[in-house]
Amino acid sequence: MFFPLYLLALAVFAMGTSEFMLAGLLPDIAADLDVTVGTAGTLTTAFATGMVVGAPLMAGLARRWPRRTSLLGFVLLFLAAHAVGAVTASFTVLLVTRVVSALANAGFLAVALTTAASLVPPDRKGRALAVLLSGTTVATIAGVPGGSVLGTLFGWRATFWAVAVLCLPAAIGVLTAIPAGRAQEDAAAGPALRSELALLKGPRLLRAMLLGALVNAATFASFTFLAPVVTDTAGLGELWVSVVLVLFGAGSFAGVTVAGRLSDRRPGAVVAVGGPLLLTGWFALALLADRPVALLALVFLQGALSFALGGTLITRVLYEAAKAPTMAGSYATAALNVGAAAGPLVAATTLGTGAGDLGPLWVSGLLIAVALLVAFPLRTVTAVGPDGEVLR
Repeated sequence: MFFPLYLLALAVFAMGTSEFMLAGLLPDIAADLDVTVGTAGTLTTAFATGMVVGAPLMAGLARRWPRRTSLLGFVLLFLAAHAVGAVTASFTVLLVTRVVSALANAGFLAVALTTAASLVPPDRKGRALAVLLSGTTVATIAGVPGGSVLGTLFGWRATFWAVAVLCLPAAIGVLTAIPAGRAQEDAAAGPALRSELALLKGPRLLRAMLLGALVNAATFASFTFLAPVVTDTAGLGELWVSVVLVLFGAGSFAGVTVAGRLSDRRPGAVVAVGGPLLLTGWFALALLADRPVALLALVFLQGALSFALGGTLITRVLYEAAKAPTMAGSYATAALNVGAAAGPLVAATTLGTGAGDLGPLWVSGLLIAVALLVAFPLRTVTAVGPDGEVLR
């Protein structure tokens, strides 16, 4: 059943490329549409906000639709939004397309997470999630740098068209390989929407979501602002920014792959070992960022640890929300994107302080420290199996 998961990962790759690609395109978009770079930056905020709001909203709307229909619809909506964005001359229209794209992305990921968990045995959710998240990690390795090159050579609109084209094979894959039905059966035979939402009152689920959000906030706090660390602090040329981003992406792919084999049966070990290492790594990177060799090595390591720990915690969200068969994926998606939206906002407040370009790295370390403080007295929250047994 892993082949359909790889097809879902292809769609996640296209959507992940779109989510991250604006970092290198904002100046060109601003110049082309006659707005300031700061105004163009609201495109990123709009996308992140749409993801957070869209995950539970779209999952709730689609809970009685067949999963294949939902996934295909979200992919096609995502494709259409990028096609419109690629041809518009209005910043307002482009902003709207980013919100629509985020809603489609959030809906797709929420349904895809639930679908992925249903395609494998109950004790292999972590493996399934690792395959799905590999689409995001490959986007940071290949999609984002590739989009940057396309934007440089042919303009920012070419990157939007490329993302739209990537959606075509993903749509065909969903149509041909994802089993029809299941959502209707789950919604009819399972609990009512009110009961699924009531699970959000449970401390285990809330704590797993909080931990996942904190780790993802730490990840994006530094990932968003790596460029000035590379060029100013380490003194490397601009081309090295792409190298560093690829290294981070390669590390994240390795981390999510390895953790996917451990997060089902040994989640506590992943958190106990990976958490302190991740904490130490962020502080080490803040202290050694002016040394290029140390910077390159630590960026790879932090990418691996961030996604290993984050992926494990999001897997726990799916386990804790097992009694919400149509909404569990949206809870995981919301936790990821709350972190992705909040981390850069907190990190940005440090850029004008004495910490300068290194401020986001210190923020990442502090966020992981908070996560460890939350996790330490609640170790069993991250170690509850599909049948409620405690795993170590």
